[in-house]
Amino acid sequence: MSSTPVPAGQATTSQDASLTSVALIARQAIVNSQHVVIGYELFNRSRSGQAHTAASDVALVFTALSHAGSDELVGKKLIFVNCTHESLTGGHLELVDPEKVVLEISPLGHAASEEVAARLPILQGLRDRGFHLAFNHTVLQSPYAAWLPLADYIKFDLSVLAQDQLAVLLNYANRRSQAELIAEKVENAQQYDFASSQGVQMFQGYWFARPSLVQTKLVAPSQAAILELINLVRKQASTDEIEEVLKKDAGLAFNLMRLINSAGLGMSREVTSFRQAVMLLGLKKLFRWAALLLTASRANGTPSSVGQTAVVRGRLMELLALETVSQEEADEAFVVGIFSLLDVMLRMPMEEALALLSVPEAVRAALLHREGFLGDLLKLAEACESSDDDAFHHAASTLHLSSAQINGAHLQALAWADHVTD
Repeated sequence: MSSTPVPAGQATTSQDASLTSVALIARQAIVNSQHVVIGYELFNRSRSGQAHTAASDVALVFTALSHAGSDELVGKKLIFVNCTHESLTGGHLELVDPEKVVLEISPLGHAASEEVAARLPILQGLRDRGFHLAFNHTVLQSPYAAWLPLADYIKFDLSVLAQDQLAVLLNYANRRSQAELIAEKVENAQQYDFASSQGVQMFQGYWFARPSLVQTKLVAPSQAAILELINLVRKQASTDEIEEVLKKDAGLAFNLMRLINSAGLGMSREVTSFRQAVMLLGLKKLFRWAALLLTASRANGTPSSVGQTAVVRGRLMELLALETVSQEEADEAFVVGIFSLLDVMLRMPMEEALALLSVPEAVRAALLHREGFLGDLLKLAEACESSDDDAFHHAASTLHLSSAQINGAHLQALAWADHVTD
């Protein structure tokens, strides 16, 4: 998944749409009293009209997940996400590192007196799992007394609160809650000065930063591959079987590696192979991720020709590498092959595409400069596709591989890649 800041309203070409799923996310900074950004509130700008539903919540969190470590979207800051009450029990939250996320809980309106107690266990459960909870100033009203102790943040909308109201509410919040107080929709210095004088130390609004729009792209895997992955996970298949599916779809592979190495998932180590990704993520989270990815994938289940080429390259390079090196090094050869067309899939320079992933230096050198053993393997794979005899013989000679070895491996790679669509 990649992200690119774009002007509001800029169209995406149909050619892009064939390979990628595009979403627009707006972010607005939340700053402290020293004007240092502590987090960003995210808004889904892709949904039609103003509908805010559980489905749009899931789409926003899913799209943002893999950007949780990228400077384009949130960097290492907190993510503030508006939630419907229906989405608070969604499996998508199991994929998120709770310490990175603030769930903004909406008020219940006229149903508050009946619903507050009923929804309390859900909110308490989220808090127990480590999520931060934010409410607006209505949580200070008596019907919400049971929710108030759960508040990590309380937001005060300066566009609807007069100064005398704001002063009373802030005073009450400081006395009755341990929550941090945020003045939002701050549009001028006078509002900022007044809120500061009342003890507020966190701020959000046009006076600090307007929401900026980020275009995100999800590399579209085939639905067949996603469904196969889901079925294997539900059957608690072996890591080998699951890895096999991931290796046969470039979009699936890219999105998983992007997710597993994002700060939003909270992994403490860099993951550089699909086997590691499967083992560290676990079957439960892998199932949740695959199910969400299925909803975001394109309707056409046929893998793109670009993705298919990348899969063949990866398998060919892996097979050739196994002629001379260990399985671990052969895994890196596969990664180079399957990611060698990321620049085409994401429609950006390879260096920018690689900035979205954590890959070993040898993999990076091969993809960017065709350097090293892995770079030589990639040059050979490219020569096999282009029928460039000179390049083929030069690469084969460099790697000390015979034509028989290369042609045999190429046929095996083609058959292996075709098997995924059977």
